[in-house]
Amino acid sequence: MPIHFRDFPVNEPFTFESIGNHWQQIPVVRPKGYLVYHYLQTEKGRGLIHVQGKKYVLNEGEGILLAPFIRHSYESDTGEWLTAFATFTGTIESSIAKMIGNRSAVFVEKAQGQRIGGVINDIMEQWDLLSADPRILSIKCYCLLMNFADSIYAQNVQEDPLYRRYVEPVIKEIETHYSREVTVQDLSSKVYITPQYLSRLFRRFLGCSAYEYLITYRINRAREILVSNPRMEIQQVAGQVGFADTSHFIATFKKLTGITPLEFRKLN
Repeated sequence: MPIHFRDFPVNEPFTFESIGNHWQQIPVVRPKGYLVYHYLQTEKGRGLIHVQGKKYVLNEGEGILLAPFIRHSYESDTGEWLTAFATFTGTIESSIAKMIGNRSAVFVEKAQGQRIGGVINDIMEQWDLLSADPRILSIKCYCLLMNFADSIYAQNVQEDPLYRRYVEPVIKEIETHYSREVTVQDLSSKVYITPQYLSRLFRRFLGCSAYEYLITYRINRAREILVSNPRMEIQQVAGQVGFADTSHFIATFKKLTGITPLEFRKLN
């Protein structure tokens, strides 16, 4: 049951936090989700995945990619459940959301899963060589991520009139002005709808409220800053991602990631 964890600093655009295959999967429950993007695929047997009230069945060759901090659990639906998996990080990890159409969960059918499983197996076989050169490993990681970017579902979501008229402009507003004082009231007024309706649209297309998207985006940016600027004070990091109060930033960071900003910096 091979598995590899990242044992070097995050300096590349994309890399693996962990990767493995032929894994005898045990039941997992994550009320607060996982820290980074997480892909799980059935190699043998069948698994049941519960994601924010929805249930997915992973038959052989099928998989699912989950966004960070998304509540989920999974368990075997057969006597034996072997899986392959990969978790993703990097200095521009936050761009993965755009690659997958801002979805909180991406279901992968068997044909596409076979391609992804083949990539994971190749990486596992070449791990000693690839891990010696983080740049080459980053390219491999990017190539694996691109398998999720060509989904027709992502294209359909982005072409939806409601998404294009209300959600897309707000996402751009968040990504441009997240470092400033921004409220859901401010965001909804930009597109001339109520905060309640804006959050309903976000939940419909992205699986989270507008406020949750804003906070998650800020914390993801904070993670990048903590890694790329190891000498920057926590108070400065908080200010750069839109938190006026450092204590609130630390509490929010820990709530979403399970650890404090300083602990995260030490791990990376």
